[in-house]
Amino acid sequence: MADHGMDPTAPLKGEPTKKVKRKLARETRTQVISFVLMIFLTSLAFISIASDAIPASFAMPFILLLATIQVVLQLYVFMHLNERGNGWANVMIWSAVIIAIPTVASLMLLLGIVKW
Repeated sequence: MADHGMDPTAPLKGEPTKKVKRKLARETRTQVISFVLMIFLTSLAFISIASDAIPASFAMPFILLLATIQVVLQLYVFMHLNERGNGWANVMIWSAVIIAIPTVASLMLLLGIVKW
């Protein structure tokens, strides 16, 4: 029989404990709220660009900011990187981000300088 006190994803056999029910309800609530927030951020980006609500010079940074917020939320909420046992995954992802950003920025600068 599965130990319901330790793993909320274990197949349920019989009635789960109140602790497990609360944990599953909290997880479901977090998932739904995060999903609604993702839809809101996507809609905000689309509407702001489609309606010319923001100046053209601020459009790209605004979209990149919204995209960054979505990526971080998706990693921590939907990919469960905020749970225990994901330390190495966090280290690898954030190391890759720290290496990728300067690499892409320097390549963009190099290509921009060579292009003109």
